[in-house]
Amino acid sequence: MKVTRRLRRWAIAALLSVIILPLFPIVLFRFVPPMVTPFMLVRALQGEPIEYQWVPLRAIAPSVLRAVVAAEDTRFMQHAGFDWVEVEAAVKANQRGRRLRGASTISMQCARTLFLWPGRSFLRKGVEAYLTLLLEVLWSKQRILEVYVNTVEWGRGVYGCEAAAHAYFDTACANLNVQQAASLAAILPSPRHWSPIQPGPSVRRRTSVILARMLRVEVPR
Repeated sequence: MKVTRRLRRWAIAALLSVIILPLFPIVLFRFVPPMVTPFMLVRALQGEPIEYQWVPLRAIAPSVLRAVVAAEDTRFMQHAGFDWVEVEAAVKANQRGRRLRGASTISMQCARTLFLWPGRSFLRKGVEAYLTLLLEVLWSKQRILEVYVNTVEWGRGVYGCEAAAHAYFDTACANLNVQQAASLAAILPSPRHWSPIQPGPSVRRRTSVILARMLRVEVPR
């Protein structure tokens, strides 16, 4: 009985740690820019450089924010972290045997980029879902988008829109035009293999779709 009670206490303590510990960095990063992410560190250990420069939301071209939302999560301003319309569409598509499609929102990708390790597992998806809920409760939509566009991988060793703007267009993110913003957003699903300056047919098609969507998506103000 003593062993059972001890195990129960340990299990409760471990569960509380999993629930409570993420609160501290999430609250901190609500106000402080992250210096580095686990994803960046893993890539650095694999021998890649880290090109990363944080810029505040006001220093990001509005067209970049609009393009990212148009490309990654058109209902970003309407959902609370999970886009159930996309989830349902993904399930139906997969049931019909079509190509697998994702249903990740910007909030989910922000949680994944900022706190989690590369890879796929049920454990990782569960932690991602919990972190997404915390972000939606504790952060504004403006902050979620700001952190996402500053930390997302945009090429080998390139993280965030400022580094991407310099790497691909030799300018600051604030100076990107609409076409450049759309082409950058177009490569986000596969930034290690696609290029906005040497686009293949897939990137060109995605850029055209994003440009059309940018006219009607809503972004934080």
